[in-house]
Formats: sequence, structure tokens, C-alpha cells
Amino acid sequence: MNFLQDETPASGSGCPVATLQRAYACRCASPVFFLNSHCLKCDTPLGYEPQLGRVFSLMPGPANGTWRLTGPNVPDAHFESYRRCANLNTAAACNWLVPARGSNESYCIACRLNRTVPDLSSAEDATLWARLEAAKRRVVSTLVAIGLPLASRVTEDPDRGLAFDFLRSPANGPRVLTGHADGLITLNIEEADDVKREQMRTSMHEPYRTLVGHFRHEIGHYYWDRLVAGSTWLEGFRQLFGDDRTDYADAVRAHYEHGPKDGWAMNYVSAYASVHPWEDWAETWAHYLHMVDTLGAAHGFGLHAETMVLPFDGFGRDALYAPESEGATRFLDFVNSWLKLSAVMNELCRSMGQPDFYPFALPQAAVAKLQFVHLLVCDSSHKGDELPSTQAQPHYA
Repeated sequence: MNFLQDETPASGSGCPVATLQRAYACRCASPVFFLNSHCLKCDTPLGYEPQLGRVFSLMPGPANGTWRLTGPNVPDAHFESYRRCANLNTAAACNWLVPARGSNESYCIACRLNRTVPDLSSAEDATLWARLEAAKRRVVSTLVAIGLPLASRVTEDPDRGLAFDFLRSPANGPRVLTGHADGLITLNIEEADDVKREQMRTSMHEPYRTLVGHFRHEIGHYYWDRLVAGSTWLEGFRQLFGDDRTDYADAVRAHYEHGPKDGWAMNYVSAYASVHPWEDWAETWAHYLHMVDTLGAAHGFGLHAETMVLPFDGFGRDALYAPESEGATRFLDFVNSWLKLSAVMNELCRSMGQPDFYPFALPQAAVAKLQFVHLLVCDSSHKGDELPSTQAQPHYA
């Protein structure tokens, strides 16, 4: 996949730490961005090709309603025709492309994951759905880039696929809980209301609460069921994260009644990660995706850790889960690059009077868990449909 950029120096071998390019340009050379469906300078139609991981300029294709990629970044001998996602002209404003050849699919790989969307006759709900879809597409683009198995539970893989319900709590009914159960991720659309989400963040004493973060966390639960449960990775998971057979409901109840575990900051990436091994996994998974995507964006715009002037003692091999594995040096470079970038970004945010960009501190124990996630992603991206089917238990966050 030629859209993956190695953020780290070419030291070591093994599975590289890959990041997704986020700097794009129209054929007129003007900068364009991930969500753009047309160039603001020349009005050329634009589309995101998820398998190539890039926003491209478009020109009419050979058949009515089809398009081809154009511009200097089109791979050599690339003659694929595309349709634009059926959600282009809805509130979702999806700019993704769908291959025209060999498929009658109207929706892109991200939009066909939806099982339930909000009532679009409501202007407020339509606005909230648009924000949810923008966040979801960003997360899905990373999953595609790093080669994880991804299929719609609705139309493609009813046993192991992924689906989303975007729901509003009924006026007189029970509150919709954001969470994951057996491949179905439910998101309360109020999370897309910035004011309400900030109120929830404050009331729950969380340093960070975003739509992108929700998607990454809940998808982490999905991939635990898909990649860890019942696999050869389970023993290593239990060594690092703890015993997943610990009663989940009791653990959640104890967390909300008594607060996070004493000394959690020495062992977990967040306070919520200390609730249960499943939540530790989901929080660690989310942070891995934060790092992959953000470092990729920085790299694409020419921001490299080695150019940042910052006194810094990074982690060494003693922090790793598998210090002698191939690619261990690269992974350490990746983590230490992230720490430098996030420290600089925090200072920039403080200069503007804004909350910290990354309000977390990575303890050494979390670095080992992050490498475990990375090694699993590397392994899984090469196995595809060989991955085991499992019966999932419900997880709610």
C-alpha cells in the first residue's frame, strides 16, 4: 500500500510503524483536505480513495456517473473507474469513492458500516450525524491503511463484521449508552453536541472526550473480540493487561463508586483504563490510533520529531513488551517521536489559552502495551480471513 509513510528512521527490520498521509493537493496544486469534495480554488471535484489513502482530483469516467483519478499523484497504470458515495449529497457529505467495476455497491466502505442513522427530518439530528460521519471516516481510513479486517455486518459479513447504530435517547425512555456488543457499536448522537459532550467530560472528570476518541475506543473493543479472544495472542494479553474473565459489571461499578485504582498513572494510559482489562485494551488501542494518525499528519506536512528542539530522554528497550523483536528500534522511535510532538503541541495549545492537545502521560507499562497492540496489528494485517471467529461478550464504555 503505497500511501503508508514510515515515520521512523530505517533502523531495525520487521513490521514497520506506518502512518497515513494527510497532506493532499488538487491538480491545480492548491492544498485540499480530508473532507473536501471539491477544490475551493478551481472547483474541481475531489474524492477520497480509501485503498490508496489519498484525496484525488476527479475527471469524468468512461460511463455515465463514473469518475477517474487525475493529477500528479495518481499511480502509474491506474485506470480504475469510481462512483461517488451515495452519501455525498446527504448531511453526511461523504467524499469517498466506490470502485465502479465488479460491484453495484452505492455506499463507500465507511458508510456501508451504518445500520441505523438518526432521523434526518430533524435539522439538529442531521447536523449531529454529519459530525459523527466525519469522525468515523477519519478512523476508518486509518483502519484501512494499516490493513485490518473490515467489513459491514449489515451487508458483507453478518458473523464477524462491524456495524454502527447512531441513536438519540427517547424523551421518556432509557438513555442510549455508547458502547460495543458483538460487532455492533452504538453511539448516542448527543456526543456530537459539543456543549453536551463537554458537560459529560467535566462531570465524569475526563481529560479528553472527542468523537474520534469514542470511535477509536469502541472499535478497540470490536478488534479485541475479532483478533484477541480465542487466539494465540490471548495469553500475552492476560500477562500485560490482566485477566479478561474478571467480572466486568462489578469492575465498572467499583470504578464509579470508588474511583480509579490507586497508582493507576504508573500502569495505565488513562484512569478509565484501570477499570478492567477490556477497557485497558480499548484505551491503549485508541491511543495507538491517535499516535499513528497524528504522526502521519505531522509527517505529511513536514513536521518531524528530529527537527524539534526539545531536551528529551526517551524510552529504551526495557519499556517494551518484546524488546528483541524485529522492528523494536523503529517502534521506540515511533513512541519517542510521539512524546516529542505531543509535548510541543501542548505548548502551542497553551500559547493560545486552549486545553492541552494530549492531556496524558505515558507510563512505561503503557509503552509495553502499545507495542503489543502494534505487533498484533502487524500480524493481523497479513492474515485477513484466517482470523478466528469468536463469540463476543458485551462491552460498554
